[in-house]
Amino acid sequence: MRAYQDVLVEERLRELAGRLRGPARLKADLLTEARHSLQDAVEAYREGGLPRAEAERRAVAEFGSPAQLAPDYQAELAAGALRRLAVRALAVAVVLMAGGDLTWRGSSWSDGPRPPEGYLLLSASLNGIWGLVAALALAGLLLGILAARYRSSRLPRLGRAVGYGLTGGLLGGALAGSALFGWSITLWEAALSWPPMIIGAVVVSVGWFALARAARCWLQTTC
Repeated sequence: MRAYQDVLVEERLRELAGRLRGPARLKADLLTEARHSLQDAVEAYREGGLPRAEAERRAVAEFGSPAQLAPDYQAELAAGALRRLAVRALAVAVVLMAGGDLTWRGSSWSDGPRPPEGYLLLSASLNGIWGLVAALALAGLLLGILAARYRSSRLPRLGRAVGYGLTGGLLGGALAGSALFGWSITLWEAALSWPPMIIGAVVVSVGWFALARAARCWLQTTC
C-alpha cells in the first residue's frame, strides 16, 4: 500500500490533470513540477515538526484546488500549443512560397498556352494566403513566447484571436491549394507523372498532416 502522502498528492494531481487539455509533453512537465512542489512542501512541514497528516493537509490546502489552479496551467498549455502550431505553419508557408514554383520549372507544358485567367488568379491568391499565414505564424510565435513568460489577461486573448486567424488561414490555404492542384491536373495530364510534382505532393501531404495535428491540439486548449 502506498503511503498516505503519495495517495493524497497523486489524487490531487489526477484531479488537476483531468481539467487540462493540451500538448502531452508540456502537460506532463507541468504536472511533474506540481508534484515536486507538493512533495517539497510536505517535507518542509514534516521537518518543522508537524505530523504527516497535518503536513499533508497544509501542503495540499496551500497548493490550491484544481478549479483555482487549472486556468493558469491551461493558459500555459494554450501558449505552448500556439507556439508549436505557429512554428509548423511558418515552416510550411516558407517552403511553399519558396519552392512552389520549382515543381513546374522545366516541365514540358511550362512553355505552352497561357493558363486561364481564373487559374492565374487562384495561384496569386494562394501566394497571398501563405503570406498571411506566415505573418500570423510570426505573431502567434511571439505571443506564445510572451504568454509563457508574463502573466497578463490580454496576451491569452490576443493569442486566441491570432490562433483562430491562423487556423482559418491554414484551412483557406488547404482548400485553395487542393483546388489549384486539381485544376493543374485537368489542364496538364502530364503533371501526374512529373517527378518534381510527385515529390512536392508528398512533402506537402506530410506538412499538412503535421499542421492538422498541431491545429487540433491548439483548438483543444481553447475549449
